[in-house]
Amino acid sequence: MASHSKVAKTVSTALFFAGVLGAQEQPTFRQDVRIVMAPVTVTDRSGSIVNGLTPQDFRLLDNGKPQKITEDMVVRPISLAMAVQANAGVEKMLPQIQKMGSLIQHQILGDEGEIAIFSFDHRIQTMTDFTSDPDEISKALKKIRPGSDSSRLNDAAIEAITVLKKRPASRRRVLLLVSESRDNGSELKAREVLSAAEFANIVIYSINISHLMASLTAPPPVGRTINDNRPPGAVHLPNGNVETPTTQSQMQLGNWAPVFKEIFLAAKAIFVSNPLEVYTTYTGGREYFYKTQRTLERAISDLGEELHSQYLLTYIPNNQEEGGYHNIVVQILKPDMKVRARDGYYLGGGK
Repeated sequence: MASHSKVAKTVSTALFFAGVLGAQEQPTFRQDVRIVMAPVTVTDRSGSIVNGLTPQDFRLLDNGKPQKITEDMVVRPISLAMAVQANAGVEKMLPQIQKMGSLIQHQILGDEGEIAIFSFDHRIQTMTDFTSDPDEISKALKKIRPGSDSSRLNDAAIEAITVLKKRPASRRRVLLLVSESRDNGSELKAREVLSAAEFANIVIYSINISHLMASLTAPPPVGRTINDNRPPGAVHLPNGNVETPTTQSQMQLGNWAPVFKEIFLAAKAIFVSNPLEVYTTYTGGREYFYKTQRTLERAISDLGEELHSQYLLTYIPNNQEEGGYHNIVVQILKPDMKVRARDGYYLGGGK
C-alpha cells in the first residue's frame, strides 16, 4: 500500500493521467487542475494498523464539502531528512542513535528510498546529502559528535525542509527530528517551520529524546554555561509588560502565529512547550518516544510500518474557487477504527 506526503499543488491534467492513472504517454493537451493526495493511517482500538480498506470505506470533507476520492496505488519512494540533536546534553545517548543506520535503511527507506542526515547543536551540520548507500548512511551517523549546550531545533528543521522541498514531487517528503522536545538558540520560530513544511508538503515525525534521561546522563555544566530552568511565570518581562497565558506560551515557543490565518485559528489553543508536538500534529505525523536502545529501535520500526501502510486518498477538490487554507476531515465508515491524517493544505500560492 502506497504512502505519500499530502500534496496540494497545481498540476496538469496530463500529469494526472500519467501519474495517477498510469498512462504511458503524456497527452498533448494541458489544463490546470488541483490534485490533493492525503496519506491516511487507520488503527483499531488496540492501536494496530488496519490494512485492506478501500476508498468506499472513507468519507473525505474538504472545507466541509464531500469529495470523490480514489486510492492511489502507485508506489512512491521516500525522501527522508533526519536531523539529530547533538549537543552536550545528549552525549551519552548518541551512541545508541549512531547504531541505527541499518534499521533505518531496511525499515523506513526500502529499496528506492533516500536519506539526508543533519546534526545540530549551535551549528547545523550536514552529515550526508541524499544517499541510498547503507555504508554512507552508517558513516554519516557515526560522524555525529556532541557539541555545545545549544540545540537549534527550529533552525535545523528549516535546513532539512529546504533540501527536502527540492526533491521531486513524485517522492514522499518526510522529516524526522530526533531531539528533545524543546528549542534552545534558534533564530527562527516555530511558525516559520510549520509554514515551510506546509507549503512544501512535508510530513514531520519525531523521536522524542527523554528529557529526564538526557538530564541524568548529561555532563555537569562547566564554565559560565548555565541553563535557565525557571518556569515562565518566574521570568520578568521587559518594560513592565503584563504576563498573560499568551506571553507565557510565546516565551516557551516563540510568537509562532502561522502565516495564514486559518492555521492560526486552529492552532492558537495548543500553545505548548513542545514544538515537536506542534510539528507532528499539524503536518499529519506522529511523535515517538525514546528512553532506551530498545524503545529507539521500536520507534524506527513503528515509523517504517506506518509509512509503508498508509492509504493515499487522492481527489480533485470540487471547491477550488475557495482560496486560503482548506481543512481536510477524513472519516472512516467502519466501527471501532481511528483515522489520522494531515489537517489540510494551502490553496492560493507557494509550493
